[in-house]
Amino acid sequence: MTLTDLLPADPDPDALFEAFTTWTAERGIELYPAQEEAVMEVVSGSNVILSTPTGSGKSLVAVGAHFTALAQGRRSYYTAPIKALVSEKFFQLIDIFGADNVGMMTGDSSVNPDAPIICCTAEILANIALRFGADAPVGQVVADEFHFYSEPDRGWAWQVPLLELPRAQFVLMSATLGDVSFFEKDLTRRTGKPTAVVTSAQRPVPLTFRYALTPLHETMSELLNGGQAPVYVVHFSQAAAIERAQTLMSINVTSKAEKEAIAELIGDFRFAAGFGKTLSRLVRHGIGVHHAGMLPKYRRLVETLAQSGLLKVICGTDTLGVGINVPIRTVVFSALTKYDGVRQRHLKAREFHQIAGRAGRAGYDTDGYVVVQAPDHVVENAKALEKAGDDPKKKKKIVRKKAPEGFVNWTESTFDRLIAADPEPLTSSFKVTHSMLLNVISRPGNAFDSMRHLLEDNHEDRASQRKLILRAIAIYRALLAAGVVERLSEPDEQGRIIRLTVDLQFDFALNQPLSPFALAAIELFDLESPSYALDVVSVVESTVDNPRPVLSQQQFKARGEAVNAMKAEGIEYDERMELLESITYPKPLEELLQGAFHSYRQGHPWVADYELSPKSVVRDMYERAMNFVEYIGFYQLARSEGLVLRYVADVYDALRHTVPDEAKTEALQDLIEWLGELVRQVDSSLLDEWEALRHPTEEGPVSHRPPEPPPAVTRNERAFRVLVRNELFRRVELFARRAWFPLGELDAGSGWDADAWQEAIEDYFEEYETLGTGPDARGPQLLMIEQQPDVWKVRQIFDDPAGDHDWGISAEVDLAASDEAGVAVVRVTEVGAH
Repeated sequence: MTLTDLLPADPDPDALFEAFTTWTAERGIELYPAQEEAVMEVVSGSNVILSTPTGSGKSLVAVGAHFTALAQGRRSYYTAPIKALVSEKFFQLIDIFGADNVGMMTGDSSVNPDAPIICCTAEILANIALRFGADAPVGQVVADEFHFYSEPDRGWAWQVPLLELPRAQFVLMSATLGDVSFFEKDLTRRTGKPTAVVTSAQRPVPLTFRYALTPLHETMSELLNGGQAPVYVVHFSQAAAIERAQTLMSINVTSKAEKEAIAELIGDFRFAAGFGKTLSRLVRHGIGVHHAGMLPKYRRLVETLAQSGLLKVICGTDTLGVGINVPIRTVVFSALTKYDGVRQRHLKAREFHQIAGRAGRAGYDTDGYVVVQAPDHVVENAKALEKAGDDPKKKKKIVRKKAPEGFVNWTESTFDRLIAADPEPLTSSFKVTHSMLLNVISRPGNAFDSMRHLLEDNHEDRASQRKLILRAIAIYRALLAAGVVERLSEPDEQGRIIRLTVDLQFDFALNQPLSPFALAAIELFDLESPSYALDVVSVVESTVDNPRPVLSQQQFKARGEAVNAMKAEGIEYDERMELLESITYPKPLEELLQGAFHSYRQGHPWVADYELSPKSVVRDMYERAMNFVEYIGFYQLARSEGLVLRYVADVYDALRHTVPDEAKTEALQDLIEWLGELVRQVDSSLLDEWEALRHPTEEGPVSHRPPEPPPAVTRNERAFRVLVRNELFRRVELFARRAWFPLGELDAGSGWDADAWQEAIEDYFEEYETLGTGPDARGPQLLMIEQQPDVWKVRQIFDDPAGDHDWGISAEVDLAASDEAGVAVVRVTEVGAH
C-alpha cells in the first residue's frame, strides 16, 4: 500500500493527520513527540522550522508534508544540496507515493518533471522561483540540510525561494540550525502564515562523549573489545584517512568467520590496480575507507559491507556530515581542527555537531559514542606521566613533547566547548548574476519592481545590498548594450517595460550552461580534418568543471619535464625558475576557444557568469593511448580516481548529448564509444545511475544495490576495436621515443622484455630516421585485424617517413582474458618488417 491510497476525500487537518499516522502505524513506526508536533503544524497550514538531532526522523516529517500538499492539490518540492541525496530521496518517495506522483530535476537529469512531488537541487528551485516569482507553480517547499543557506558560493539558492515564493508553505530542516528566530519572523511576514519552530535536544539514541589520551590504535582496540563498533574514524584529508586505515591493519578487527563472510560477499568484484588493491586488503581485514575521491563502486562496496555488519572500522573524511549510507555506532575524531582552504582552524560548532550526530543508529543502537583523540604530543606526554607513576623524581626527569611548529592545538576544554555550544547562527550569502536578471526579466510584470524587491528585501545588511544593487545595474547595462534586452516605450500586454530579445531555454543556467557555446564552437572545425574528433573533445572539455587534482598533477609533471630539459640545455637556475612560471597544464585550442567565447559572449552576456576553461584530460588520455588505470598511475591520482572518473563520465555524457548527429564523424563516434566503454569497465554505476533515474524500476537506486561486475568488454565491438587500437598505438608512441624499458614492462610476460624491444628499435632507426605518431599514424587504415572466435590477430603498421609501411607490431588479443580484465589484453608476437 502506498501512502496515496490513504488520501482522504476531505483534506482537513484532522483527516490528514489521522491518515498519515495510520500509515506510519501500519509500518510499525511510532512518531517521536517532535515528529508529531511538526506534522500537526504542517497539516494545519503553518510553516515549520524543524531543528532536531540527526536520526530523529526529519525525513518522515518531509513525507508528511508531501502527503499534505498532495491531498490539497498543491505541488511540493523537496530540495537537497547534492545530487546524490536528491536521487536517493527520489527513489524513497517513489516507494511511498508511486512513480506517477514523483519527479526529479537535478540539471543533469529530468524525470517526470510534471509530477506533483518534485525532488531537486536547491539551485533548480531557486531558478524556478526567479523565473516565475510569486506565480511559480510551487505550493510547498521542503528544504533539507537548510544550514547550506550559509554557504558562500551556494547560499543564494536557499534564500531565493524564501524571498520569491510568498504563497508557498515552507518546511526548513537541519540538525544544526542554531538560533532561527530571524527566519521564524521573516517567513511569517512574507507568507502570512504562522511559523512553528520545532526543536528537540533529545536524541532517539543518546550520545556518550569521551576525550582519549591513549594512542589511536589502543583507543580502537578498547572500542572494538567494548562492543562499540562500527567505528567511523573522521579525518580531514583523504590521504590521512587512507594512511590511518593501513596503520590499523595491525589490530585484529574481525574473526576468521567474519573474514570468510567478507570474502564471500566480495565475490568476483573487480579491484583495479593502485588504490583498488589497497582497498581489497583493507576490507578483507574488516577495515573500510570512505571519501569523495573514491570510485563510486568502491564506496558502494564499503557501504554494503558495513550494512552487513562486516566492517568494524571505517576511516573516512568528514563527508559523512552531509549524510552517507553507512551505519555508525561510534564516531572518532582524529582532530578538532581542519584546513579550510586558507588556514588551519578549529572546527565550528555546526561542523562538530553535524559529524558527531551520525553516531548511534536509531532502531539498532541504544547508545552512540563520540570520542576525540588528544593531539599526538599530548598522548605521548600522558603516556610518559603514566609510566612515571607517583615517583616525583621520575616525573621531574620527563622531557615533555612540544607541539610541532605552527600546530593549531586542541584540548579537552576545546572538546567540552564544542559539545555545549549551539550551532552558529546562519548568515546570508546572497549574490546577483546575469542568470538572475534574465530570469526575472523573462517573467510577466515590471522587472524593475521585481529586482528592487530582490535587492532591497533580501537578508543582507544595507551596505551589502548597496553593492548588490550596483552589480545588478552593471549587468543590466551590459545586457542592454548587447541587445539581449530592450526597453519598451510602454508596457506590453503582460505588463513588461523591458523584455528579452532572445529565446531563453528553461535550463539555460542549470545543466552545463556553456553547452550552447560548445554547440556553436563545433561549427568552427572542418569535419575532414584528421584532428576533428579530438578538437571536438577539447571544445566540450573547456565547458566542463575543472578536475583540479588532475590539472595540478599535469602542471607538476610538465614543469618537472621542463626543468630536466632546461638543465640539459644548460639554462641557469634563476632563468629556469622564471621560465617555469609560464608552464601550466595542457590547454589545447586555448587561443581559438577564448576568442570564440569572447565573440559569443557579446550576444549571450549571461555566459559571463561562467568561466571557459580549456584543458586536456580525455584528450590527453586518448593521445597517450592510456587506459584509465595507466592514466591514474601516470599522474599519481589514486586518491582522486573517483573524481577523475566522474569528470570523464561528464565529458562522455556531454559529447553524446551536445554534439548533433550530423557533426559526429566516424572517428568521433569511435571515440565516444571508447569513452563510454572506458567508464563502464572502470565503474558502470555512474552510467547505471543515469539509466535508473531515466527509467526508475522497482529495484531502487543503484547506490542501494551491491556493485555488480561490469559487462563483457568485447560485447561492444566498435569500442573494443578502439581499445585494441589504443593498446597497439601506446607501443608505437613508446617505440618512437625509443623507450624500451616501459615497453619491456608492458610486454615482458609475452617474451618481449626491454632487451628485445631495444634490439627492434635500433634495427628500425638504422633504416628510418623518424616514426610518425600523428593522427594519420593512429588511423584505422594502419591497423589490420583478423577476427577469430577466441582471439584477434592484429598488426599495427608503422607510419615511416618513406611511406613503405613494411615495419609494424604483430600481436594477438585474447578475448576471454580481455573480458576478465576489462581492457584489451594484447600479447606481442613479432616486431619488424614484413
